[in-house]
Amino acid sequence: MTKRGESVDAPEETAAVRPRRTLLEKAAESVLRWRHLVLAVTVLIVALAGWYGSGVVERLSNGGYAAATGNLRTARSELGQRFGVEQPQLLLLLRADRPLDDPRIAAAGVSYTERVGRQAGVLSAQSYWTTGDGLLRSHDGRSGVVAVRLAGDDDQAQRTAKRIVPGLTGRQGPFDVGATGEAESNAELQHRSDQDLAKAELVAAPIVLLVLLLVFRTVLAALLPFLIGVIGVVLTLAILRVVTEFADVSIFALNLTTALGLGLAVDYSLFLLMRFREETGRGRTQQEALVVAVRTAGHAVFFSAVTVALCLSALVLFPLYFLRSLAYAAIPAVLTVGAAAVLVLPPALLVFGRWLDAGDITPVLRRLGRRSAVPEESWWSRLATRISRRPVLVALPAVLVLILLGLPFTHAKFGLTDERVLPADAEAYRTARMIDSDFDARALDPIQVVVRTDPRANAGRGEEDSYYRSVSRIDGVAHVTTALGTYAKGEQVDRPGAAPGVFARGGVFRLDVVSEDTAFSPRSERIVHRIRAMPAPGAVFVAGDSALFADTKSVIGNRLPYALGVIALVMFVLLLLFTGGLLVPLKAIVFNTLSLTASFGAMVYVFQYGHLKWLVGDFVSTGYLDVTVPVLMFCAAFGLSMDYEIFLMSRIRERYAVHGDNTRAVIEGVGRTGSLITAAAVLIGGVLLALATSQVSVLKLLGLGMFLAVVMDAVVIRGVLVPAFMMVMGRANWWAPARLRRLHAKVGVRAGG
Repeated sequence: MTKRGESVDAPEETAAVRPRRTLLEKAAESVLRWRHLVLAVTVLIVALAGWYGSGVVERLSNGGYAAATGNLRTARSELGQRFGVEQPQLLLLLRADRPLDDPRIAAAGVSYTERVGRQAGVLSAQSYWTTGDGLLRSHDGRSGVVAVRLAGDDDQAQRTAKRIVPGLTGRQGPFDVGATGEAESNAELQHRSDQDLAKAELVAAPIVLLVLLLVFRTVLAALLPFLIGVIGVVLTLAILRVVTEFADVSIFALNLTTALGLGLAVDYSLFLLMRFREETGRGRTQQEALVVAVRTAGHAVFFSAVTVALCLSALVLFPLYFLRSLAYAAIPAVLTVGAAAVLVLPPALLVFGRWLDAGDITPVLRRLGRRSAVPEESWWSRLATRISRRPVLVALPAVLVLILLGLPFTHAKFGLTDERVLPADAEAYRTARMIDSDFDARALDPIQVVVRTDPRANAGRGEEDSYYRSVSRIDGVAHVTTALGTYAKGEQVDRPGAAPGVFARGGVFRLDVVSEDTAFSPRSERIVHRIRAMPAPGAVFVAGDSALFADTKSVIGNRLPYALGVIALVMFVLLLLFTGGLLVPLKAIVFNTLSLTASFGAMVYVFQYGHLKWLVGDFVSTGYLDVTVPVLMFCAAFGLSMDYEIFLMSRIRERYAVHGDNTRAVIEGVGRTGSLITAAAVLIGGVLLALATSQVSVLKLLGLGMFLAVVMDAVVIRGVLVPAFMMVMGRANWWAPARLRRLHAKVGVRAGG
């Protein structure tokens, strides 16, 4: 009798285990039969896709990080059409060595402002010299800002800024000129992200190839997964080129496509190659081994790709094209590498299999005192055996560690992307900081309120005065500038200083509310909500960066439950179909959430609080996380974690179907997939960690966050908590109500058959 914990090599090919030929098995037999044609067609398709997709970069956009509600859009429309007030996309900071009112400086300032206004693509340029607006002059009177409005949408404004800024900055007569603003920040952001993409590829590719060489010990075996990744990335770029004809796609889609495409290709190829070598080691021919590998490992790869893609599809629910376009990039990346791993890798192995073991570096590794870079299967079996003796005592400390790591996330603060995501040496960042220190920067970016009165209401100045006083009393409001003067803390502190019509026109009046905090602070957000909710002498509409942040946060918060529901439903249904047990999908959802919460806690500790910066290199700590990044991380990391869940559960379920012993099946499943999951985590983690080398803090956050999620999921969740839980629950892991069992019998699938 076999002792507990020992591996049993029961024949997987018996009729009891595999009652019918699966669709994947038939597909494997077909592609292997026509292997040369399959490879030739693949080369042709990839070549055409590479040619077509090569122009996608010029079609990508930089924006879509925020969502405006109807209230904000109405406020912008009224401000622009009725009052001629629009947000400048470009700010030019002019520093002189003499006061701005000096005749020579003033003449040069007027000339420079007029020159900016004549540039193609510029709608208007305003400065202290042309308007007399004191907000455009620094506190010391030696610096001035030229506020520039650019024509077109965000992309057109960015292209205009990229074209005109080099000729307008640097030494310009008596001025040293720097540039900042949304358009300039986006232009620099795109330039840096392009550089980072190339650098990430240079960093990730050698790491991936080296680890693959250590895992498979031959050059060809190491190159094949890498080539599958290249196929997926090239096909995805061609698909993105098509998508850009119908929708905006973010420039960051390239970074995500490369990371996911290469990382998942390695994961999927690794799983198939491991099973192929395992089957050839049992004496099967290469073709027989490949059919079994596709039927078993390919089955898990198929489910994993579908699950990851469906989890990422939740991003489409958010009305921010930044998030939506990442789904447009990630979903084809996942599906193409999954299809290539199942349909292209097996024919390649059969054609080139005779050279698969050529140049084996195992003797070299042995001379260096090590047999493999990957832990041996027996080590994982021994670990699982130890866990089986005291599963609860092993699991509790792991759960406590994850909870402690997640605690900082309870103090998370959120904001929107601005120039502070750029490194400190970026022109847009440096200039913005000078404006913050030398000007009344918060008055330059006020909360803009428009009140549309009812002509029949006969609202008088007394009612307006009362409203202004009420707004100025809101907690966090520094002062309010109106048609009747300036108000602070419920009192009028200054008489009207603006010309008639600047703040009131045609039954509509406006007011500029200056917050004591930054635009993305919680207090500024509360001011926006309070203004919209409080009684007013007419319909109230609010604009400005604080309103944009409040709206974006509200929109994401409203859509988030639906996105989480989609992810939970997808995971539950697919894992139920995959295993037939009710507890397995519930366990996966709980453990994945626990792992991700720990990753989010670490992100708050590093990026919000600014600790341990040496982990990813220096960056500007804004005191908050970009509101879109946790959403992206959650959808992507939840999907990626299903990789390891499906790989592990497929082997456990397969072994359980052979002998029906739950504990032994868990030990065997962990033993057979432990080295695989470790290697996969190291490989995809290396690809994701390459993003953390970015100069852009948002990419650093995304790269490090997903790296930690992958590592914790592979080591803590799959290595400790899942085995412990399944050993405690025993046969209950595979229990389901009678109706669900009958449903699974009809439409469910079985690992390996």
